[in-house]
Amino acid sequence: MIEITSEPIAREVALSCSNVRRSFPVGERSLEILHGVNLELRTGERLALMGTSGAGKTTLLNILGLLDRPTEGVVRVEGMDTWTLGPRKRAEIRNRRIGFVFQFYHLLPELSAVENAVLPAMIQHGRSAYRARREEYEEKATEMLVRFGLADRLKHRPAQLSGGEQQRVAIARALILDPPILIADEPTGNLDRQTGEKVLELLLDEQEERSVSLMLVTHDERLAKRCQRVLYMEDGMIQADSSAPIPT
Repeated sequence: MIEITSEPIAREVALSCSNVRRSFPVGERSLEILHGVNLELRTGERLALMGTSGAGKTTLLNILGLLDRPTEGVVRVEGMDTWTLGPRKRAEIRNRRIGFVFQFYHLLPELSAVENAVLPAMIQHGRSAYRARREEYEEKATEMLVRFGLADRLKHRPAQLSGGEQQRVAIARALILDPPILIADEPTGNLDRQTGEKVLELLLDEQEERSVSLMLVTHDERLAKRCQRVLYMEDGMIQADSSAPIPT
């Protein structure tokens, strides 16, 4: 286990939830998945969320990422009580303030690497307004992908890319709008160890350079040890909050 200390890291809160519960109807009864979760992701930190399959991690991430509404509780993004806002404002926050990196990439198969990377910008501006800034965003995406080692893959579609290459495109997509918050759900879980380590280094380098608040979901303690704090989740509840040494 990762060593637990009692010294907190004094930072502002970028993303938080209070007393979050989530239940789903199953026949005539209700199945509760989350049982009053409290969590804070501090500005600029790396926070690892660990737990076995079925612990409720994905349900919690969907709620923190404003993809799903909690049955009960409050979710705040940079201090904003998000579920008191209208759906358009929540969609705007999700698009501009939170970047997502998933285990299975979720790239659009008909688009090239560059086109996949600029999708959040297209969504932000709308098709017509995006045209005026298309060259700017495609140049930004190209610069990132070249830096990520994909200079010869810019026009390739996902089916022509390896898993590690697809995940690098997904990271570029998550960062294209410079969001202050990044949620990564098992970002190396679908990759072999060597490729996964390269992708992880890229992700952590970008997080550090940009001072992004990163929530990293993982089953791997080696990955968790690269974070400042670790939360353990079991049966829909947070079991422990620890502070690991900050990497130098």
